[in-house]
Amino acid sequence: MATRPISPQDHERIAGAIRAAETRTDGEIYCVVAHASDGYFFPAAFMVTLGTLIVSLAVAYGLEAWWLSIRLPHFVFAELLALASALLLLWALPGLRIHFVPHHLRYQAAHLNAVKQFLARNVHRTAARTGVLIFVSIAERYAEVVADSGINSKVGQNVWDGVVRDLTAHAGDDRLADGFIKAVESVGAVLAEHFPVTAGDANELDDHLVEI
Repeated sequence: MATRPISPQDHERIAGAIRAAETRTDGEIYCVVAHASDGYFFPAAFMVTLGTLIVSLAVAYGLEAWWLSIRLPHFVFAELLALASALLLLWALPGLRIHFVPHHLRYQAAHLNAVKQFLARNVHRTAARTGVLIFVSIAERYAEVVADSGINSKVGQNVWDGVVRDLTAHAGDDRLADGFIKAVESVGAVLAEHFPVTAGDANELDDHLVEI
């Protein structure tokens, strides 16, 4: 997924896309990009510990099969030293941690972060319950569209799945800003169809991309 920082110019382009989309609808669009949704030290440490134990058992059986012996205290000390070294490496190099975490745990963390941002940014508190969050978590290669109840009653999940596919395709090409703009335009078109702008519509959420 994207690795290049989002420039100030890209931030302004995304904000402009949000403002343009919202001129045609009473709905509200909010964008958040997270560099990572979790620190992952403890899940990674668990997997490394489990892996160390499995390797230790394999080594022990291998030594026995080759008629070799090692004193138990020495074996335990070597095992603990290897584990401590691996945990120290995980602590010192946070970027390594996610590679030891199963994909379903990564996606679960990213999804929970999307819901957290939806609530923390008050996307759920628009007057007509027509707020939409477009969320990306880069480390997990995860994207999600979270829509409030007023929208979900009229728009099927397959629509948001299509938006997510386009967004992740752009992010995979390192064009995350373009992906957000396309997603905003697509979400704006859906909102304009079901919730066209009415007289007196107020802008209830900030029109910019938030990086966390």
